[in-house]
Amino acid sequence: MTTAPEKSPEKPPEKPSLTMTARSPEDLLAMVPVVLGFTPEQSVVMLTFGAEHTFHARVDVPLGPEEVDEVVEALLEPACRNGVRRVVLLVYSADETLARRCGKALERAFKLSGIDVLEMLRADGQRWFPLVGRRPGVPAWGVPYDISAHRFLAQAVVEGRVTHRSRDVLAATLDRRPDQSATVAVLVAELPVWDQTQLPTVADLLTEGEWVRATVARHTTRGSGATDAEVARLLRGMQVKRIRDAAWSVLSREVAEAHVDFWTDIVRRTPDPLVAPPATLLGWAAWQAGHGALAWCAVERCAQVDPAYTLMIYLAQMLEHAVPPTHWECGVDWALGLVAG
Repeated sequence: MTTAPEKSPEKPPEKPSLTMTARSPEDLLAMVPVVLGFTPEQSVVMLTFGAEHTFHARVDVPLGPEEVDEVVEALLEPACRNGVRRVVLLVYSADETLARRCGKALERAFKLSGIDVLEMLRADGQRWFPLVGRRPGVPAWGVPYDISAHRFLAQAVVEGRVTHRSRDVLAATLDRRPDQSATVAVLVAELPVWDQTQLPTVADLLTEGEWVRATVARHTTRGSGATDAEVARLLRGMQVKRIRDAAWSVLSREVAEAHVDFWTDIVRRTPDPLVAPPATLLGWAAWQAGHGALAWCAVERCAQVDPAYTLMIYLAQMLEHAVPPTHWECGVDWALGLVAG
């Protein structure tokens, strides 16, 4: 995961880069919620250093010894792919035996791959422990910690960065709001049906695509929210991939934060059967803005409705391999080849 970055007349405010230097286990434990956007539970977290593109990753703690190799592969592959030289590994679990097994497998695999493991910790929410072996001065019962008033978290608050209590709380920010989605559903039902089986004419595609593009650009530039009628029209149109791409075409890294805000609001107001396109565009914006955990939550929100949605699968693959946002060339030509008759 990357960190996000000033205000200009043409762009919404952006967050400044947050610099943190960890000098102790407590510093590392405070750094993790800031870079992930939530406090992890039952998780294996990897912080990476020494690559052109550094990132941070989280996977679920293995449920048993048979899943340890999957955790190792899930973290080692993107680290090697991105040329990572050094990592810090933290396991959030009260299960000392399984955490230690996981830690040993990770340490062995990373060292064999030429990646230095700078630190390995286990934390259970109240105490931290060396993940593998013993450490002078650290008792077997661990070291109590409390990061609630840590300077990293305080700095994050000052800079407007939200840290959620857990990943579940973060994911819940994308839950459907029943009253709002019901209103939108009524408005969608009043519109002519457009989907991949009942396609609009080329003239309709051009007209509606341009409206979608202009509407998304206007709201993301102003930082405003769409009306219920606009949401309904957006959702109806975006069931057609060409029109969805018109909404996607105005997304760039420079305005990604504004798109995160815009599409988060849309996803909350969308009836479940129509959520795949806006959830995927939210995921895309979150990835470009450096919010990897939110991007994954958006992918999962889409997958609940349409696990075969192609653009979502493509995004999930890039997140899985920790592909940096800079590897995507912005500017989707949604109207390519369309000629009005």
